Amino acid sequence: MTSVFPDLEPLLPRVSKPVQYVGGELNAQVADEDEWDATPVRWALMYPDAYEVGLPNQGIMILYEVLNERPDALAERCYAVWPDLEALMREHRVPAFTVDGHRPVGDFDVLGVSFSTELGYTNLLTTLDLAGIPLHTVDRDETHPVVLMGGHAAFNPEPMADFVDVVALGDGEEVVGDITDVVAAWKAEGGPGGRRELLLRLAGTDGCYVPGLYDVTYDADGAIAAVEPADPRVPRSVQKRTTRDLDDWPYPKAPLVPLAETVHERASVEIFRGCTRGCRFCQAGMITRPVRERSLEGIGAMVDSAVRASGFDEVGLLSLSSADHSEIAEITKGLADRYEGSNTSLSLPSTRVDAFNIDLANEISRNGRRSGLTFAPEGGSERIRRVINKMVSEEDLIRTVSEAFAQGWRQVKLYFMCGLPTEEDEDVLEIAGMAHRVIKAGRAASGHNDVRCTISIGGFVPKPHTPFQWAPQAHPDVVDERLRKLREAVNSDRRLGRNIGMRYHDGKPSLIEGLLARGDRRVGRVVERVWREGGRFDGWSEHFSFERWTGAAEAELGPLGVSLDWFTTRERERDEVLPWDHLDSGLERDWLWDDWQEALAGGEQDDCRWTPCFDCGVCPSTGQDIQVGPTGTQLLPLTVANPVGGNRFGSA
Repeated sequence: MTSVFPDLEPLLPRVSKPVQYVGGELNAQVADEDEWDATPVRWALMYPDAYEVGLPNQGIMILYEVLNERPDALAERCYAVWPDLEALMREHRVPAFTVDGHRPVGDFDVLGVSFSTELGYTNLLTTLDLAGIPLHTVDRDETHPVVLMGGHAAFNPEPMADFVDVVALGDGEEVVGDITDVVAAWKAEGGPGGRRELLLRLAGTDGCYVPGLYDVTYDADGAIAAVEPADPRVPRSVQKRTTRDLDDWPYPKAPLVPLAETVHERASVEIFRGCTRGCRFCQAGMITRPVRERSLEGIGAMVDSAVRASGFDEVGLLSLSSADHSEIAEITKGLADRYEGSNTSLSLPSTRVDAFNIDLANEISRNGRRSGLTFAPEGGSERIRRVINKMVSEEDLIRTVSEAFAQGWRQVKLYFMCGLPTEEDEDVLEIAGMAHRVIKAGRAASGHNDVRCTISIGGFVPKPHTPFQWAPQAHPDVVDERLRKLREAVNSDRRLGRNIGMRYHDGKPSLIEGLLARGDRRVGRVVERVWREGGRFDGWSEHFSFERWTGAAEAELGPLGVSLDWFTTRERERDEVLPWDHLDSGLERDWLWDDWQEALAGGEQDDCRWTPCFDCGVCPSTGQDIQVGPTGTQLLPLTVANPVGGNRFGSA
């Protein structure tokens, strides 16, 4: 094991943004040679995108600290390298490396990759190839790292089944410790049974799925006939892991502070996990159930630790719907009181109109920062909002933004989707009317004409483990035509349209995301062909090639009797075996189907945090009830400075 930096450094002046490859960030952790040699299990944690996207990723930061606190483990980070550096690394035979110790990725015991989006798949293949790790799991032996896949995309990992050894389903805090124990024990015993024995042991670990230990057969019509364990030691289905008490896991304690510009430059504190709003399009809300709130005191301690350790002047209070925390008023007021007069500000991600109030906004912006308010109606018409179970009324939206504009805000951003199930042109065109009415209300409430509204629109992708997992996906031509008509409608009244910004991407990347989201193992051939033909950074518009993906799909799927459309724009039948049916998110399949039928009928479903249980199945399957407050406590101001404890390896 040696650092590759002496070979890497001469290449850096020849690439864009070389600082992203040098490491040494505040709060980074680097083991010396003796610690490396003495540590039984070494993890390389990868976010398969550029440094500027990957460094702020909360999941990677959490696992980085959790693992490095263990005396028997260490963790370093790596990110996808841009094509300019990839070419030079190949030319000069520099292997894939970590940014902490610049150690070769191939020297680690585990390569853990977190996929929050399926469009990062080709970047993993680049890293494996640069690291000298065989692309296919069947070609690896005990000298190669275990390639572990996690993140939201792991709830259907089948398109990557040929390339990843193990999949971790659900929350990662505890499962990485269990994996470390298994790997450490196997190594201490001298690696009995080789790599297959290690994978069998991992397959027996709660929350771990080993695709190579399952056989998939197909019917004549192309659908899956069965998914069966290939060994009696392997479970028939794999259930997700659920971290119970978030206060027991107050990570990250010392956020990484980037050296290069990143998409988010703030300390982030997750105030609760899970969501029971029941938005039918939202995979994250479904697979992270049940709701588990972090306590008021736990949030206060994490914010204090993060600010002291990082020096960030903004703290993001994160969750899927942060204003739904049962003590959000106490949290925001307590933190605003604590940091009043300092340079530390608070921020919330996009919030629901029906969970928002102007007092909350005032507390968040008490430090004088009013960059704008963000809401996500998701659908333009009341009808389509009933279909997706996002019951935000336009009346509530107009009332909320009017009050905000009256109190000094000048900008609002609204998020929508296009291509939703049962959607018609009229549902999308009503977005323009809503935006026009927001501008009119803002001008009337504020007395100014300079108020702005930005509408941001993404293409809808049906995702596994949601009621829409059976739905047909809209073709890109349909999405693009509706967005063209929407732009015309927005600009039909220039007096209002000039104050409305419109941001959207064409529908083509969404279709490929849909292929990868609901594909089975046969789609892995498409991923590999796209990669071999130059596919990289498919989540970036300047690198994405729709023609490359469609050509690869036709070449690889056609001989198998299926197609790109078969995986995307086709509606599934109730009894069809879905590629992820053997992976248990805790949701009852029948409940998802019934909710899909309810969506088609335009029926709504309430939030089960405040209403009787709807029997989705999560609480009994995970052994975890919904955790909500209020506790009736207050967040007291800090009176004693608590220095952040040192890391085992020290700071880089």
